[in-house]
Amino acid sequence: MIVRYMAIDYGTVRIGVAISDPLGVVARGLETIKVKKHDPQAAVERIVELVKTYEVGTVIVGLPRRTDNKVGESETKARELAVALEARVEIPVIMQDERFTSVIANRILRDSTVKARDKRSVVDQVAAEVILRDYLEKIRRG
Repeated sequence: MIVRYMAIDYGTVRIGVAISDPLGVVARGLETIKVKKHDPQAAVERIVELVKTYEVGTVIVGLPRRTDNKVGESETKARELAVALEARVEIPVIMQDERFTSVIANRILRDSTVKARDKRSVVDQVAAEVILRDYLEKIRRG
């Protein structure tokens, strides 16, 4: 069965999106969505559009947990995004701990050939890619 997975790295300014290949094996960054303060719903609409375009079977939303396990504003906003997506798509929307994915993404970019001025625009995609790779690895392990 062909199933694409999509991962979301939520941020109040930018949302990173990554997608799997049609077999659900390889993850790659897809897009960075700029969150408009006056219209945050536009980001949800764009994600829904991507879900339909790429025929996604499951969306994984990164849950930005604090290291002290207290619920912070980012976690609350990510959960709100997941609820908004669930209301708009008829596929599973799963939350996954994303602690340290931005740190990992920055390390990956530091070691890459991406120019410094371009890193900010792709770091969220790379973080979403890390979330998706972790999820796909969990599936493979069973």
